Amino acid sequence: MTQIGNSDLDVFPLVFGGNVFGWTADRAASFDLLDGFVAGGGNLVDTADGYSHWVPGNSGDESETIIGAWLAARHNRGDVMIATKVSTHPSFLGLRPANIKAAIDASLTRLGTDHVDLYYAHYDDPSVPLAESVGALSELVDAGKVRYIAISNYSATRIDEWMQVTKADGLHAAVALQPHYNLVERAFETNGLRDAATRSDLGVLPYYSLASGFLTGKYRPGVVPSGDRAQGASKYLPQGETVLEALDEIGAAHGVAPASVALAWLRAQPTVAAPIASASRVDQLPALLAGATLELTADELAALAAA
Repeated sequence: MTQIGNSDLDVFPLVFGGNVFGWTADRAASFDLLDGFVAGGGNLVDTADGYSHWVPGNSGDESETIIGAWLAARHNRGDVMIATKVSTHPSFLGLRPANIKAAIDASLTRLGTDHVDLYYAHYDDPSVPLAESVGALSELVDAGKVRYIAISNYSATRIDEWMQVTKADGLHAAVALQPHYNLVERAFETNGLRDAATRSDLGVLPYYSLASGFLTGKYRPGVVPSGDRAQGASKYLPQGETVLEALDEIGAAHGVAPASVALAWLRAQPTVAAPIASASRVDQLPALLAGATLELTADELAALAAA
């Protein structure tokens, strides 16, 4: 287990990304995926109130609703932690205090629970003073609706400003940061976000940990990508061929899939508490779960970083 920042949230070193629920995984497949993740040791599921509003015919309630139904069916809320987010649901856009308060109640209803363990400001809302949005999130902790608050998709400067407001106003501190970070998306290391996480002791839980599936090795030069996430993965071709070769070589040495190696590399990076990864089929889970325990050598980590 790994601890997230200054919280008492001890999590399996892999978080399941719930953006697929109601999108590439229907209700039955989602239940199977969640069952398999928990059976493999997982205990934190990440979602958002807006997942998956981008799918034609969806409203943005889908992921939380499926997770809530699964929790009710399995009677395991005490064993599973839930992270969700506010600001992207079509009916609850932005971070005005009134919107935050309405959005959390809607999320709790969909999830069928009286609290969430981690609640993110999903995207910055510069139209709202930080003192107001951070204050509203802090009030949710006081109300018992949220155990800990967290930050996603903010700049390093805005994170520092968030922390200044927290200290000045005596608010509950954020404990986690969710940035875009993986083996082929490395801006987190140089744009000040890693330094900001270090300064504020934020546990980092990267999203797109497998680069939209590219780091699974499914997409190769000369292979025509297909599927709902293919466009995101195919942009790494052909420049990513060297990365795939390194993943293949190190994976073969350990007897694991490329995805396992990519997740193990990410876990080993400074400030990272646990990568977030998702799957649409149960047969994809073993590679993800293996990435939560695989330990790479210093030479292997360096070779991957160089690639």
